[in-house]
Amino acid sequence: MELKEIAEALVKGCREGHEVANLDRLYAADAVSVEAMDHGNGRETKGLDGIKGKHAWWDGAMEVTRQNVSDPMLHGDDRFAVMFDVAAREKASGNVMEMKEVAVYHVANGKIVREEFFG
Repeated sequence: MELKEIAEALVKGCREGHEVANLDRLYAADAVSVEAMDHGNGRETKGLDGIKGKHAWWDGAMEVTRQNVSDPMLHGDDRFAVMFDVAAREKASGNVMEMKEVAVYHVANGKIVREEFFG
């Protein structure tokens, strides 16, 4: 897949709630995910299974009440960025949170190989 196709597929999946289904299709097996801060397990997650684990934790712990996902912003032929504006409720406590973040995705050989979250 080309950069634009990957970027558009990722955004569409996020908007339609198919983020997890997109992982196998869009991410390399050895992809790396880097959070802006350490939430208790380190900032960096390596490998597709680890990234799937992050999604499973989020889906189990949080209920998304609002999510706006920007159109992808392409950068050269190997990167793109997406802005996320999310409101969620923690299932265990009922606490509500809002967050805005920018994600930068690096692409090589037709797959996402690195994602970095700023926010």
